[in-house]
Amino acid sequence: MGKYLFRIGIIIVMSALSVAQFGCSSSPSSRFYVLSSPSTKGPAVSPPVESRCLSIGIGPIKMAAYLDRTQIVTRNSANELQVAEFDRWAEPLKENFTRVLSQNLSTHLCTKTVVVFPWRGTIPVDYRIEMDVLRFDGTLGGNVSLEAWWMVFSGDGKIMLLARKSNLSEPAGGGDYKSLVSAQGRTLEKLSREIAEAIKILPK
Repeated sequence: MGKYLFRIGIIIVMSALSVAQFGCSSSPSSRFYVLSSPSTKGPAVSPPVESRCLSIGIGPIKMAAYLDRTQIVTRNSANELQVAEFDRWAEPLKENFTRVLSQNLSTHLCTKTVVVFPWRGTIPVDYRIEMDVLRFDGTLGGNVSLEAWWMVFSGDGKIMLLARKSNLSEPAGGGDYKSLVSAQGRTLEKLSREIAEAIKILPK
């Protein structure tokens, strides 16, 4: 009787291990994404001789709390969000967003340097850009939206020179997360261009 129960126990354990192994092997693998600067750029424009290149400080940048997660967030309706199970950001979204914004601004402006908050106090900057990202999401196969307040301060941070709210959208162009993230990158490019054009006309 004891041997019989022992054999039954072995069969049960082996069956459980087989089910677990099958479940693991059949689970879809996670996919990881990053925002990026546009791959195509216009021809480089040489700045006028009398103009000076700028040092730009970026940050702090704040993002809505619902974006502070590894999973990509999409929107089902005005009040319903969906969190992807297997489609994730490869790094914290705020860090990725800030880095790409820096790259874009260095493309659209003549810059000596672009530094990200917090930077050393000894690094002089001509302008500081602070931002509050209120919305950065979209619908698979629909549109993506970027809504943000942004301010430009003097280099010492004591004088606000400009404050604006941008509300940008871009068609995703596809029903997958790769298309969604690509469209989000394009909205960030639009925002970067708006900021750069505003800085160009500020008093020097």
